[in-house]
Amino acid sequence: MASFFENELSERGFLVYRTAGASMKPLLKQGRDLVTVRPVTRPLKKYDVPLYRSKRDGRQVYILHRIVKVLPDGYVIRGDNTYFDERGVTDADIVGVMTAFKRKGKDVSVESRAYKAYVRIWCFVYPLRKLVRPVYSKLRKAL
Repeated sequence: MASFFENELSERGFLVYRTAGASMKPLLKQGRDLVTVRPVTRPLKKYDVPLYRSKRDGRQVYILHRIVKVLPDGYVIRGDNTYFDERGVTDADIVGVMTAFKRKGKDVSVESRAYKAYVRIWCFVYPLRKLVRPVYSKLRKAL
């Protein structure tokens, strides 16, 4: 049975929805930002943000996370605000790819220079963010 997401993509050729969850912060903020997802029309590459099906707690969920590595048999995917990789995501799991988002009334294309710069910087500093996070968490608890 197709989901709302898949039906919208099939019938309208695109999907616009408000984000839920904090896994793509700071790029996307829960309840504030709208994302536009379109069907995949080309091979996906590193830094693309696909909407994909995944099993969590025995049920199917839809997740919007970033590709951090392309493998011969699938993708390694991670949320911008998470520190674990999801492996084994294949083209068969992917229902669409983010092409734009709207923040505070402003449309941002994933093809824009500002977006591409953000992505490269944010992904480049991932190892540092991963090291600093435990220290930051301890400081927050202490204060």
